[in-house]
Amino acid sequence: MLREPSTDGQIFDIAPVSLWEEDYSGLKALFDSWRAAGVVDLEAYLREDPARAAACSSQIRVLRVNRKTLSLLEADDLHHLVANLDRVFRDDMLHAHIGELVQLWNGEMTFSSLTANYTLSGRRLDVLLKGTIVPGYEANWQRVLVTIEDVTERETARRSLVRSEEYARGLFHHSPVSLWVEDFSSVKRLIDEIRQKGIIDFRVFTDVHPEFVTRCMSEIRVIDVNQHTLQLFAAADKPTLLRNLGDVLRDSMNGHFREQLIDLWDGKLFQQREVVNYALDGKELHLHLQFSVLPGHEQDWSLVQVALTDITARKAAEAYLEFLGKHDVLTKLYNRSFYVDELNRLRRNGPAPVSIIIVDLNGLKAANDKWGHAAGDELLRRVGEVLGKLVTQPYHAARIGGDEFAVLLPGTDEAGAEKTIEDIRRLVELNNQFYSSTMLSLSIGAATSEPGEALEDVVKRADVRMYEEKHRFYGLSPLERRRAAAYFDADA
Repeated sequence: MLREPSTDGQIFDIAPVSLWEEDYSGLKALFDSWRAAGVVDLEAYLREDPARAAACSSQIRVLRVNRKTLSLLEADDLHHLVANLDRVFRDDMLHAHIGELVQLWNGEMTFSSLTANYTLSGRRLDVLLKGTIVPGYEANWQRVLVTIEDVTERETARRSLVRSEEYARGLFHHSPVSLWVEDFSSVKRLIDEIRQKGIIDFRVFTDVHPEFVTRCMSEIRVIDVNQHTLQLFAAADKPTLLRNLGDVLRDSMNGHFREQLIDLWDGKLFQQREVVNYALDGKELHLHLQFSVLPGHEQDWSLVQVALTDITARKAAEAYLEFLGKHDVLTKLYNRSFYVDELNRLRRNGPAPVSIIIVDLNGLKAANDKWGHAAGDELLRRVGEVLGKLVTQPYHAARIGGDEFAVLLPGTDEAGAEKTIEDIRRLVELNNQFYSSTMLSLSIGAATSEPGEALEDVVKRADVRMYEEKHRFYGLSPLERRRAAAYFDADA
């Protein structure tokens, strides 16, 4: 049943959405003229010259609007609105308007766009525009009904969300820390399965079934990594890194991951520990790992963040400081402090017998006096080369004084000590062949502990024997001294 025109007009006027009745016949005539002139791609044609889109807009006549439209756009009446349409439709509306025109050009009887309008006071409105050619006017477009829905609140919230996501993604990708987003849900299922089978002590279980740890590691799915991760692990891109995770997570990482699983078993969803990984170029990386199941995913572990801070330089510094605390910088052998501590340990724990070799560098003062301390330091370094190459754990070589050295041989009898002395002399000969300009000469004494004998007494006996040999060296006849001088002056 048809409504009376007055009733239709009333409904139009009080509708709760913005309604516009417009005449597009001038636009259709313009389109027809452009088609006749050979225009095919309207979008390209309009973008080529913005004045053409303005020409299209000028052909649209507003016939009437409802109260909601006047209220929304802050207009007093239709005349006030029409006189200021250039203030309503401006700026970023152009792109959306071209889209509407293209829809009509392509034969659509309806068109829509998400665009922006402005109130007469200048306030921006995000609007959802929908238009339709009124049935019966398809041939001339003399009646077009347009609705405008204010979606400013929704679009503002959406833009805010997009900005937040971009901000968060920017923080993620440009963080100076290696960040990984991972899915541990399959790991949780595996852990839940063995818990349901009655396993109580997870540590014992993983002792007996180390393959369970390996399987859990293989079930981790890496969702994303940031740019610093690629740089840290020397990966060209994310696919390259993920294809080679076996080269990254190897060696001691299995033990670290087992401890991580044990913590997860115990309900610790935030963890910190130091681990060792490897870059794709083989470089060893010492890392501080922070593991966190993200809020909202505590039930399935489907979203986990792992942060890795590179502490390789710090660990190297710590190792060097530890080295300095136990080693002599010049010779790279252990220092006197370590030597004393090791003597005390051997006194308490053995193993017996303990043989001790005392070594003294001959002619250090003469070398310093004749060629300077750099030459003397070079001789000391060469002693370090000889003893360092020969003495390996559980044995230890230490520099215990300016030109004095000691070799500790736990669990070694007199024959073993004598064999070590022979090896030292053999390496000295080889060293002298390499450094032919200045000869290396050592005085050596050794002693082996007797049952119940204090190690301090063993050191004294070895020291006495070393000095006996040193006295023999310096008590040579003049001819022998001249021959011995060759150890310190190749030109003598």
